Amino acid sequence: MTPPPSEGRGAPKAKRSATIQSISIAARFLDILAKADGPLVLGEIARRARTGASTAHRYMQSLVREGLAAQDEVTGHYDLGPVALSIGVRALRRIDAVEVAARAMKTLSADIAASCGVAIWTERGPTIVRWYRSTDFAISTVTLGDVLPLDNTACGFVFQAHLPKDAIAAVRKQQPASFRGNRPAGAMLDAIRQEGGAELNEHLFSLLTGKAAPVFNALGEIACVVTTVSFVKTAEAEGHRAALYAAAKAATRESGG
Repeated sequence: MTPPPSEGRGAPKAKRSATIQSISIAARFLDILAKADGPLVLGEIARRARTGASTAHRYMQSLVREGLAAQDEVTGHYDLGPVALSIGVRALRRIDAVEVAARAMKTLSADIAASCGVAIWTERGPTIVRWYRSTDFAISTVTLGDVLPLDNTACGFVFQAHLPKDAIAAVRKQQPASFRGNRPAGAMLDAIRQEGGAELNEHLFSLLTGKAAPVFNALGEIACVVTTVSFVKTAEAEGHRAALYAAAKAATRESGG
């Protein structure tokens, strides 16, 4: 009798998973602790992990022994342990928010008809350090190293909304009045903080719109500003504002902010 193909010698063998299941499950428990607002009881951990209490207890005790989790001796609640916290801090130190933002802008420039860039704050003001031209739109008036007007660009407004007043005042003294523009009202800066960014339509150049949004680091500080320049009508049709703001928020999350 000929065995079925699955049992014969010539049958292909099922591929073994390249992952170690116990590590994957432990990582799930760590993720639950990381996303919690505070320490959790064992029953709640099991519920969120969709496992039995005995399984949760076994994994949590293993994590405690390795320092990845900690258990309060009085309440029995579990939280992240010192080793997990140390790993998190070291990981954050290795993240370069500017590079994270740059990757996001490079990707965005391939998806929409806009030039996309990243600006950092220097002693001279907002300075372009990354600039990506779209195949469907390119503006040649902006290049790497360009310093942008403090009070005349969306980037300048976003930085003003999130930087200390003394830093803004120092740059305002350096930039000529004819270059920097008019100081924005406090209400405008409040709106930028609330809405998550700024935009200026047909301001410096006819038919063009400039949009900008902040990227924050793990300390909650503004690390850089992502920006787009495109035609006003194209930006409205393709939803550039929403795309830019979403990219900024994603870069902030990846940067630990």
